[in-house]
Amino acid sequence: MGKLIVSLSPHAHGTDTVERNMYGVIIALIPTLLVSFYFFGLGSVIVTVTSVAACVFFEWAISKYILKQERLTILDGSAALTGLLLALNLPSNLPIWIILIGALFAIGVGKMTFGGLGHNIFNPALVGRCALLVAFPAQMTSWPLPGQWLHYTDAVTGATPLALMQEAIRSGNMDMLAQLPDSFSLLFADVSLNGGAGAIGEICDLALIAGLVFMLWRKIITWHIPVSILGTVFVFAGLLHIANPIYADPFVVILSGGLMLGAIFMATDYVTSPMIPKGQIIYGIAIGFLTVVIRNWGSYPEGMSFAILIMNAFTPLINNYVKPKRFGEVQA
Repeated sequence: MGKLIVSLSPHAHGTDTVERNMYGVIIALIPTLLVSFYFFGLGSVIVTVTSVAACVFFEWAISKYILKQERLTILDGSAALTGLLLALNLPSNLPIWIILIGALFAIGVGKMTFGGLGHNIFNPALVGRCALLVAFPAQMTSWPLPGQWLHYTDAVTGATPLALMQEAIRSGNMDMLAQLPDSFSLLFADVSLNGGAGAIGEICDLALIAGLVFMLWRKIITWHIPVSILGTVFVFAGLLHIANPIYADPFVVILSGGLMLGAIFMATDYVTSPMIPKGQIIYGIAIGFLTVVIRNWGSYPEGMSFAILIMNAFTPLINNYVKPKRFGEVQA
């Protein structure tokens, strides 16, 4: 028998469910997934299928045999979405055994350790990605060139646009920036074969933007977090570019790496992001600022994942800071 939940009025009936929203995000990711299959072929398929299947399996096994939960949640779409997002953050030549470790960290450490969906502090997919990045830096920073459809672990790799930007800053050699694809190429996935494209979900920003439009139309997310992140990165990167041309053009910066993927699909996670629009804007600005700082002066060329995880930890504080005043409350 279900529990009778008693709450104060007013009461409003909504059509949102966990399943609707989770599968809605998965649908929004389909254009990006299809583009990754086109550019990376067999490798992208293997990485995606392995990651999704492993995440679903680990959630089922942990729920059933470790947590002894009566109600299993593997059909609500959250585990499959975690696996899909994890896959889109990985290189297309990553060995299967490393993907399994990443999935175990994402579900076992990032999600189920805290009690499952709705209780996790950090984005599970990013927990898995960052764990792999720390444990297997060589494999996680080896980026296959697009167009090698039948190659998997033997794919030829190359430098990413972010690696070229960071090397230009460290060496002071502005000529390296000439090797960067232009913003039009990054937007439409016409990536120069002189450099690797990065993770399989970073190949086409237009596909990611299409997913954003779909989620805004379905009201799965709001504009506050993506726009505040992208706007902050654009302004900060633009100021750096004006001060010193060794820093790349802001249009190229926002279209390079996992910035779009993170801003649209990772930072907007319901559980780990603030609930109030004002808090979401603060959260987004902080992520954008940290991303530029880590990209330009950190050890890794990409800072999006670390920036989101850092701000996940501050989400409870942001929620507490921006919580609305209760009706009738008199300020002391």
